[in-house]
Amino acid sequence: MDLKSLNEVDFRNLGEAPLIVKGAIIVVIIAAILGAGYWYFIKDQLVELERGEAREGQLRVEFEEKQRRAANLPALEEQLEEMERMFASLLQLLPSTAEIPSLLVDISQTALSVGLEIELFQPRPEANRTFYAEVPIQLRVRGDYEQLAKFVSGVSAMPRIVTIHDVYIRPGSEDTGLLMDAVARTYRYLEGT
Repeated sequence: MDLKSLNEVDFRNLGEAPLIVKGAIIVVIIAAILGAGYWYFIKDQLVELERGEAREGQLRVEFEEKQRRAANLPALEEQLEEMERMFASLLQLLPSTAEIPSLLVDISQTALSVGLEIELFQPRPEANRTFYAEVPIQLRVRGDYEQLAKFVSGVSAMPRIVTIHDVYIRPGSEDTGLLMDAVARTYRYLEGT
């Protein structure tokens, strides 16, 4: 069959057309059906599949991260328990509100026991912080270098936490030793925070 015979095909009566024309028409119809099926059904599903595969990758990364954290959970819980025990033991080093007056007496007794002369011992108002309160005490003591060192050492050895800040040491007047201005701070836990 040549191409001229294709021009002679009567499309109104395809039943009498040559077999090759019928086959070509069937192939075109099948291709059109497949193309339309792809366009209306499969194309959207392929886009959805790509989105699902991308989401699967994200979920896999999230899962691996959560699995890694879950694997470390017992160690982290153990660390948390240890930190809570340490926090409780450190809280015992902070004086309660009722213990502050006796702590002030202990600080002044420490100064007197090493031979210092107390010129100023003035508790200041508390300063509340996030979960604790600072209780500052303005100090001015007079004595020699060794006495000042023993005082600072004695304060640091107290059973409650007391720190010394803003230390300023200067010579006293006419052979009266050294003057030390400082701020002693103790800390109190604010309960209910």
